[in-house]
Amino acid sequence: MLDVGSLATAQRGPYPDLLTAPNLDRLLDAGASVWREVCEWLASWRVDHERAFAHRLPAEGLAPVLPFTVADYVDFYACEQHARNAGLIFRPDAEPLTPNWRHLPVGYHGRAGTVRVSGSPVDRPCGQRAAGDFGPTRRLDLEAELGYVLGGPVPGPVSVDDAADHVFGVVLLNDWSARDVQGFETRPLGPHLGKSFATSISAWVTPIGELAAARVPVPAHDPEPLPYLTPSAPAHGLDLDLAVHVNAERVATPPAADLYWSPEQLVAHLTSNGAGLRAGDLLGSGTISGPERDQFGSLLELSWNGRDPVALNGGGHRSWLEDGDEVLITATAPAADGGRFSLGEVRGRIRAS
Repeated sequence: MLDVGSLATAQRGPYPDLLTAPNLDRLLDAGASVWREVCEWLASWRVDHERAFAHRLPAEGLAPVLPFTVADYVDFYACEQHARNAGLIFRPDAEPLTPNWRHLPVGYHGRAGTVRVSGSPVDRPCGQRAAGDFGPTRRLDLEAELGYVLGGPVPGPVSVDDAADHVFGVVLLNDWSARDVQGFETRPLGPHLGKSFATSISAWVTPIGELAAARVPVPAHDPEPLPYLTPSAPAHGLDLDLAVHVNAERVATPPAADLYWSPEQLVAHLTSNGAGLRAGDLLGSGTISGPERDQFGSLLELSWNGRDPVALNGGGHRSWLEDGDEVLITATAPAADGGRFSLGEVRGRIRAS
């Protein structure tokens, strides 16, 4: 790990005032041209290991901190397989996808104040589980997602072709869910207390430029999106391999390449009504799930709403998370040299309420 602030000060790098700041807020505010300059400068130090060594941080003993101040948080529903699975679970006799799903990126405005850094404990939330029934959730779930970190503040709307200049990078994200609370409160307005109690993100933000080798076309769209969601060049997603662990046991490997909507399309839709962007805006992809059961990114799907509990090799089964359980989500991305590199991790342990 490299102390980029120390390096920038000692080597007279670009924008030392941004790189010595306690978090990424000022860098996010600076915009895409500054991001590119900083990332290119830092990339040059990868091959100069000897001089960079003096600015390395120890691998152990570092405390993770929230990497930026979250301005607004919007969670989307951008994976078709997850949307289909949820539809089959809750509406088995109806079309799994709602009529709007293929026409626009479905999402809801979340609570920025409860986004927390990896390693922070997650208290089991309370809420109304049914009419007249208030108490701790009995159906606590995980959701494996990507989080897109935005910057370069600007009034809306932002065109889909300009949106890439506002996507700084990617974090791993776990949008914890209280499924019984969520189920009772959701209609007619959508998630509220069942989601807003905690969202965990990784302490490291991977700049989007570092993921060039991971760019892949998004799945074919049918019908064609409206013009404001149709870029002049084909839309691209990210071919990242996620892994979900419960109590150190891997239970799923969701593929991010299956996300139907690109991050640029999410930004274009978010701002299409005139809403602007702020430095530190966070967009969740929504749960990532592949076509196979071991690629499902939530216990809702893995256990099929509790019908088929997940067997753990260490003993026991899980339909939902229990007090003391620790969830870890990791991911890797293809590198330009043909190898792979880590995007860090997001972890959290459940505490009794």
